[in-house]
Amino acid sequence: MTKPTFSANLGFLWRDLPLDRAIRRAHQAGFDAVECHWPYAFDPSIIREALRDKGLAMLCLNTPVGDAAKGDFGLAALPGREEEARAAIDLAIGYATAIDCGAVHVMAGKTDLPEAESVLLQNLTYAAQQAASSGLVILVEPLNLRDVPGYFLRGIDHAAALIDKLSLPNIRLMFDCYHQQITNGDLCATFARHLPRIGHVQIAAVPDRGEPDRGEVDYRWLIPELYRLGYQGTVGAEYRPRGDTDAGLGWLKALQAE
Repeated sequence: MTKPTFSANLGFLWRDLPLDRAIRRAHQAGFDAVECHWPYAFDPSIIREALRDKGLAMLCLNTPVGDAAKGDFGLAALPGREEEARAAIDLAIGYATAIDCGAVHVMAGKTDLPEAESVLLQNLTYAAQQAASSGLVILVEPLNLRDVPGYFLRGIDHAAALIDKLSLPNIRLMFDCYHQQITNGDLCATFARHLPRIGHVQIAAVPDRGEPDRGEVDYRWLIPELYRLGYQGTVGAEYRPRGDTDAGLGWLKALQAE
């Protein structure tokens, strides 16, 4: 069985530090890789240098949310905003390419309009085509509606059906255990059913989204089980620290020791 590896999501961990310093701190803490949400305020050459200096890969980043002041949380499924959505995709792919990032999560956004699915399919096709020449993966992620009311991708079966309909080799599923436990539960069976589509896994405690060391999900059991089922990628630590990031890393040491 593949030994689990772990990625620090720097959208939540060490948020008090500039991204390049957070990368170095993640390396010091013992993470195998990093990922982030929206790195666009930082010069990509500085981020690439930090990654190379510490020998870490940036696994994924998100497309911009749009206009957060107006409630946007992604653009790719929003009818009438296709031009903005594709500009966001272009920006994300360009940044990812500049720092040798492996994947871009294309954020669908919040909408219930009937034409949203058609718009999302068109924008995902565009993203996959633009990403192909750089070898980038496009990630699709359903979010739970408790945290993000109105989000278009509301369940893993919906997201999987879209991926199957597109049938493009570089579009994969983001399996976030936190979102899936809230929305679906039955994590192992759900994971096994969708494993051929899964491109990345993320974890956090449920229900508080803190360190993955308590709550509804026993990650000390679940993570080895995901690898036993056939997962070969890295597990992204996308949680909100309950206090100081470094003080809360006991979970990482415990899982790495097993």
